[in-house]
Amino acid sequence: MSTSSPHRLTSSPIRFDHALSPEHCGSLLALAHEANFDAGARLFNQGGHAGRFWVVRSGSVGMDVHVPGRQAAVVETAGPGELVGWSWLFPPYTWHFGAEAMTPVRTDEFDAAAVRELMDADPALTSAMWQWVGQVLAHRLVSARIRLLDLYAPHGSGSRI
Repeated sequence: MSTSSPHRLTSSPIRFDHALSPEHCGSLLALAHEANFDAGARLFNQGGHAGRFWVVRSGSVGMDVHVPGRQAAVVETAGPGELVGWSWLFPPYTWHFGAEAMTPVRTDEFDAAAVRELMDADPALTSAMWQWVGQVLAHRLVSARIRLLDLYAPHGSGSRI
């Protein structure tokens, strides 16, 4: 994993507890169990099966992208209240990025199939989850673009948002 710290955008991704109603948070948290990771532990690798996801309680997780011939490039960092992993929501459920604990991390871990079943039974939860994950994806797309420009573009070729 890259040792340099990726830039955080001024507008941070929306937190789990701010994106969903207390009822929806409670329904989801009923499916969660705590999972802890030591600094340097891999949560998942790009290309692997996306059968779960996490909401960070404490610590930070770096999302990275494989770069042939180089170390993986960290394109975003998730902290407390933030989502780690979105590929569980889109068939064929394969990770588009990798993730590694940058510090000791405590998370709520969710079984993706169980959450998709809960969503199938509750259209309001489905709508809230899609809005939340959509906001996370939009933020991460912009963040990844900026980070990759910082790492690989000729000086002065990118623009800051």
